[in-house]
Amino acid sequence: MIRLLFICIFLFLNFSSFAQNNDIWTSFPNKDTTLIGFKDKNGVIKIEPKFTGFTTARKFENIVAVSEEKNGKWESYYLTKAGKIVGRDSLFVFDNSPDCENEGFIRFTDRKTDKMGMFNAEGKIAIPAEYSNLTKAKNGIFIGLKDASKVMDGEHFFWKGGKEFLIDINNKILIENFPYNDDLNFYSLEKSKEPNKSPIRDSFLGVDGQYYSFINFDKEFKFWFENTLLKNLSKANLEKHSFDKIVYWKEPDGWINSSKDKFINQNYAYIKLKLEELKNPKTDYFVSSNGLNQFIFESSEYEMYFNNCNESKDWIYPVKSIVINPKNKADLKQDHFEFLRTENGYKLISVSARKDNLK
Repeated sequence: MIRLLFICIFLFLNFSSFAQNNDIWTSFPNKDTTLIGFKDKNGVIKIEPKFTGFTTARKFENIVAVSEEKNGKWESYYLTKAGKIVGRDSLFVFDNSPDCENEGFIRFTDRKTDKMGMFNAEGKIAIPAEYSNLTKAKNGIFIGLKDASKVMDGEHFFWKGGKEFLIDINNKILIENFPYNDDLNFYSLEKSKEPNKSPIRDSFLGVDGQYYSFINFDKEFKFWFENTLLKNLSKANLEKHSFDKIVYWKEPDGWINSSKDKFINQNYAYIKLKLEELKNPKTDYFVSSNGLNQFIFESSEYEMYFNNCNESKDWIYPVKSIVINPKNKADLKQDHFEFLRTENGYKLISVSARKDNLK
């Protein structure tokens, strides 16, 4: 009986520890909203508000980039759930925002060498700072650029030369001369002895002699659009491949949220007319790729499409936009149809018309 009680207590303590480690903290502001802190799922304050607005993390999963004022000076660093501080003044910043954790890894910059690496969830260096540039960890792999030169272009810069590799999170090179491509879905990785013959996949020869293939978002979307939606523009099929809510632009109100049933019922004739134009080879249009706009899609049903810093997770949920140019070249306005990649395929999520034809 004593032994059974001990086992139960042991399991309970381990389960409690596991639950605590998986408790995602959320940010909250002080009274005048100048500083933020973090609290757990029960509302218990774990860190009093002391971080500045440069701290972009809305959720604290394992490790976050923070900034605070101490003795009249600004300090920036990475902070783990256990309170460990690492990477002082080594934040990786892109587009005026610090990096955000992905899969328990976060990028940093060694200011002495201007090279990049990654910390893991415990604040330990998982990838040493030996890369000119590297991407987020996605499905345990990332693209690393080595030995490139930074060339300044006014206030901005670009990389020149160097060599790109596909690397796993153990810093093992999987593929040499791996070209950077935003359209590859790293979560679709398959390995085989021969190149994958799927029309929506790209294959690359690895250093181990195996072929690594990934779904190409652009190929995937165009294949789906042409074979699933464009061949059947019935109202039922359009509703099937639409998000529950559709956002559309209407003057003078701006962006409007509508249920898909209401929007398609009111605008089906116009949508069908415009999409039918794409069957004509003379139609001038193009497909672009973006992320979901966090300033428009703010409600809870879109939460899964953003990371802990409210950045669009376009590396797995891209938005593919079909942009139709007007026949009259003097008319600068275009028709836009946006499709979000979801767990259940691409869904029409946003529409803006060249003319005020939407109801």
